[in-house]
Amino acid sequence: MPGTLPCHVAVSPAAPHERPLVEGLFQFYAYDFSEFAAPDSPDFDFDASGRFAPYAYLDSYWREEGRVPLLIRIDGRLAGFALLNRHSHRGGAIERNMAEFFVARRFRRRGVAQEALRRILADFPGAWEIAVSERNTGALAFWPRAIAAAGIAGVARVEGDGTQWRGPIYCFRA
Repeated sequence: MPGTLPCHVAVSPAAPHERPLVEGLFQFYAYDFSEFAAPDSPDFDFDASGRFAPYAYLDSYWREEGRVPLLIRIDGRLAGFALLNRHSHRGGAIERNMAEFFVARRFRRRGVAQEALRRILADFPGAWEIAVSERNTGALAFWPRAIAAAGIAGVARVEGDGTQWRGPIYCFRA
């Protein structure tokens, strides 16, 4: 793996006053995801102010039980975010779903995202799902490696049904 892991990766719940941090980082996350949209799709179009649409469910992360907004920091500097919820991409009951996960490009390929995931899984045990978009080739390579590096055994990889989800879904207990 190129580069080295920075001194200290921390993951902490985002307080209500830190919501603007998640909103700002979401713009970069949406930008990264925009490359996977079909050229004729209105998904990821810019609004009148040149921004991507806000994340529709963001309010609920500070209001609803089971939704957890997290900030990822490196040596105290903001580096990314994760949003956890209880939504299953297969149906049924789960305790945790990685709804969104983002680490800024400058910190990628240095072990930051992998360490952030390890900390998240340690802090939030239970039955997990991590669904990966079939178009996101980087994520398709990252998630199985990062889950294994976190010491998770018994991971089941199932394919989405093509309607509710397109791509692999990793199911496991942390």
